[in-house]
Amino acid sequence: MFHKEGHKIIFITLVIVVGSFFLVDEFVTIEWLRKGLMLSILAFFILILQFFRNPKRHTQQNEKQAVSPVDGKVVVIEEVMENEVFKDKRIQVSVFMSPINVHVTRYPIGGNISYSKYHPGKYLVAWHPKASEENERTTVVVENQGFGKVLYRQIAGALAKRIVNYANVNTKATQGEDSGFIKFGSRVDLFLPLDADIKVTLNQKVKGGESIIAEMK
Repeated sequence: MFHKEGHKIIFITLVIVVGSFFLVDEFVTIEWLRKGLMLSILAFFILILQFFRNPKRHTQQNEKQAVSPVDGKVVVIEEVMENEVFKDKRIQVSVFMSPINVHVTRYPIGGNISYSKYHPGKYLVAWHPKASEENERTTVVVENQGFGKVLYRQIAGALAKRIVNYANVNTKATQGEDSGFIKFGSRVDLFLPLDADIKVTLNQKVKGGESIIAEMK
């Protein structure tokens, strides 16, 4: 199953791949070179398919838990000042996505969407300390009675050139449901209440919509 954001790119890539196969077969006469080029073209197409895959996830709905919004590796767990919306201290948990991870963004909690904003910006590498404030990004806040307010921020990386955000203010979010997509590598930051019980550790691999990031005590 492939994400709808990839349908156009997959089709265009398929046309290019088929055309390249014909060109290689027609003009490359050295056998080992022809096979090598065809295998490389095929490998590229498989990578594109893998990038846009959208596997089914089984989210256990729980108002007092926040699940990971994306697949990847936990690279930050620290208390920080959140300056865009809350303007106070929060626990930041950041998940880095490599190009081979699933890039679907999912709602970490269910509830009302009270804030959603796009910010144009730079394309620093996703792990850069200033990426959260200077890169192209979207900021979304979801709130419910069980967990409170959770802010998550999609951040474009050096390769990511388009962030897709489906969150609209004053609509309802369903925990674990698709909330957007980041094309070609990046990270997502979660900003959680200080009294949240963090359930992950640094360098832990997490799965979007399933891995529990934090729980309210």
